[in-house]
Amino acid sequence: MKYLVVIDMQKDFTTGVLGNPQTAGVIRNVVDKINEFKNNEPDGKIIATLDTHFENYLDSQEGKYLPVPHCIRGTDGWQLEDEVKKAFPSDAAIIEKLTFGSKQLPEYIINPDEVDEIQIIGVCTDICVISNAMILKAFYPEIPIKVVSNCCAGVTPESHDNALSAMRSCQIIVE
Repeated sequence: MKYLVVIDMQKDFTTGVLGNPQTAGVIRNVVDKINEFKNNEPDGKIIATLDTHFENYLDSQEGKYLPVPHCIRGTDGWQLEDEVKKAFPSDAAIIEKLTFGSKQLPEYIINPDEVDEIQIIGVCTDICVISNAMILKAFYPEIPIKVVSNCCAGVTPESHDNALSAMRSCQIIVE
């Protein structure tokens, strides 16, 4: 069985307050990958993460370092991109995460001995994608973890490339 983990494909990261041409530019690739996965992996599981903050975001440690309110729970910017949301199957798991990496994500990998591969796509490569890839690799060192680079984008092209390089160093497959 394979898993596809879609990281933070939310409006604030793609076309909203923290979006950039690269993050907006991967929306189509992400939608195509979700559809390809659904067609080719009928038993596969899809999981999405949602970066989730609250009205007091600016008082948090993250808010002090990145003083840009984003992904405030319940706002339009917190929602998945419309095209991405339409591509999601009804049985996809959605995890609200309060920080870069999700402590709950490994719990959604059911029967890890039967998992052939975990594919990861989404934004931001240099913050949330790498955090979740490393968490999964730490929990499941023998499961191939694969990051699909043309379905990811970072804060900058340089930070995206640096994150991909760091993940390769940690035996995460980057394609």
